[in-house]
Amino acid sequence: MKQRVVKSVQLQDRLRREQFGRIEAVFGRNFGLPLETTDVNGRDVRSLCTEGFCPDFCRLVHASKVGMGRCRQDRLRSLNLSIETGQPYITLCHAGIVLVCVPMMDGDLPLGGVFFGKCVWEPVDETTCQDVSKRLRGLRFGLGAKDAALRALPVVSARRIHEAAEFLYVLLYQMTDLDPQVVQWRRQRSVQQAEIGEIIQESKLLSSEQSYPYDLECQLIAKVKLGDRTGAREILNLLLGKIMFFNPGNVNLLKARLVELLSVLSRAAAQGGVDINMLLSKNLTYIDTVLRLGTQEDLCIWISRALDEFIESVYSSQDARKISQLRPAMEYMQYHFDQPLTLEDIARQAYLSVSRLSHLFKEQMGVTVVDYLTNIRINQAKQRLITSDSTCTQICFEVGYNNQSYFTRVFKQVVGMTPRQFRMENKRQ
Repeated sequence: MKQRVVKSVQLQDRLRREQFGRIEAVFGRNFGLPLETTDVNGRDVRSLCTEGFCPDFCRLVHASKVGMGRCRQDRLRSLNLSIETGQPYITLCHAGIVLVCVPMMDGDLPLGGVFFGKCVWEPVDETTCQDVSKRLRGLRFGLGAKDAALRALPVVSARRIHEAAEFLYVLLYQMTDLDPQVVQWRRQRSVQQAEIGEIIQESKLLSSEQSYPYDLECQLIAKVKLGDRTGAREILNLLLGKIMFFNPGNVNLLKARLVELLSVLSRAAAQGGVDINMLLSKNLTYIDTVLRLGTQEDLCIWISRALDEFIESVYSSQDARKISQLRPAMEYMQYHFDQPLTLEDIARQAYLSVSRLSHLFKEQMGVTVVDYLTNIRINQAKQRLITSDSTCTQICFEVGYNNQSYFTRVFKQVVGMTPRQFRMENKRQ
């Protein structure tokens, strides 16, 4: 009992009532759902809960010890999974209604979680009532009371719940003093493993050829030189997925491949101007880390962090004067990609001639100005295809193209599929 009290005090010390009040107000304005904060044992911290956080439906279920016990088990399971994965956990509880948990950690110390939901995906009909009755078999309710309380629950679409979960996750760590480092590490690891799992499944369907994908190494180096973090991570995950598909569960072989990959990245960084002695020193540390890590999950997320460091070292070692000349042009493209741009427009921002800009850009960035702008536009298009309901035609114009057929052709050249295919494969339902 003493341990539970200590942990609850730690939670209230790290998340103060005034901080929770601000979070509650912002979240309420955007989504209209109450919040319930619990400690690591799944017990409510009443001072950090929205008034009315427990709807009538939940009160009916809690009226019996059996119902209360089931709810507590559900909450603890959601809490543990969200802390372990480092990301919001969305599920249907034992009673069949939506339950969401956002993990709350300070560094490596789990503090508890913030729950919300307690709603239904779609308007309640007879089928829903029958399903909930089956789930709650063994519990007794007054005549019609359960169905009436169920129909009174708010209706929130699955997409809206996902948006609310991401919103609260960001809001929680932005408006408190909590250190999100560990929870972000776990979240990145979980997301990466999900992506690698999809790649492994695709590999099972598409290929049985057991060869190392050296072509992906070349693509990875190109992305590093471009400074495309998102693209580099995508290629890295493809590479890791291929390695793990052909050698499932072989941690030692994965370590050997990562050491080889570190050598390839080091060579590219050296060609980009990074001091070789610094790279050799850093590689000794990297190799020591590879040897110490014991799971595929930790190895994979660690190499993606190392990739970020290589990209940073290449940038910081490039010719400072030349890069400073190019920066206005690069920033102009970043902020005006949605407008019709010419090489003359871009060169004018850097006070360079078109020929001088083109020469410097190719020399320092390894790609042409047009390729750099295309990369920005296509990455923006990919994000909008996944996160918005805009049509492909609307997105075409939003990212700076004025011809849909040309946009589709360029998108397919860069991504390997049409915008419509990309949306179908990646958009969260």
